[in-house]
Amino acid sequence: MPIYEYECTKCGYQTEVWQKFSDPPLEHCDRCGGKMRKLISQSTFHLKGSGWYVTDYGSRASNSNAKPKGEKKESSSAKKKSNTGAKDSSDS
Repeated sequence: MPIYEYECTKCGYQTEVWQKFSDPPLEHCDRCGGKMRKLISQSTFHLKGSGWYVTDYGSRASNSNAKPKGEKKESSSAKKKSNTGAKDSSDS
């Protein structure tokens, strides 16, 4: 639920209220009965750091399994087959 800030136009009293979006806004001050107005507050959302892309995604160099585009990772069974094939042709 969002927190809304209100200020009395008569006495200057300020208050914060947790309200649903569907709740009606405050109309009267609890202290003096004056008219309340909703204030626009500063957001508490801050983006800090060097940037999302740089901090959220690792580089290819840090991932040992990463291969440049175009290169396919050869499976160990394919390596064994190619090595045994080469030995058989040299024995003949």
